[in-house]
Amino acid sequence: SRQLDPLVIGHEHYDTARAVQNTLQRYKELKDIIAILGMDELSEEDKQVVFRARKIQRFLSQPFSVAEVFTGTPGALVSLQDTISSFKAIVEGEYDHLPEQAFYMQGGIEDVVKKAEELK
Repeated sequence: SRQLDPLVIGHEHYDTARAVQNTLQRYKELKDIIAILGMDELSEEDKQVVFRARKIQRFLSQPFSVAEVFTGTPGALVSLQDTISSFKAIVEGEYDHLPEQAFYMQGGIEDVVKKAEELK
């Protein structure tokens, strides 16, 4: 896509978006293996990919203001730079220690960290 061009969006945004795409694609490839053999048969590296991809998927579920009347969850506005740095940190494993359910329907990464504390 022309919009995902490092000259248009910047190198950090481009590199992070590609890393997220690659992680999600690798997870998609691993789903068949998981379905047949289970998670235990994956290498540690592949397990890491699966865990990070699942966190990415849940982190993409940001609560929107327009949905507040339906969900009862206040919408969240997260800056582009915070979004990029958060996804970069997830892909790089900075949040491997947090449970994946903490990433669901949160705004910024600080909300995820707070939710993880509540889940303990």
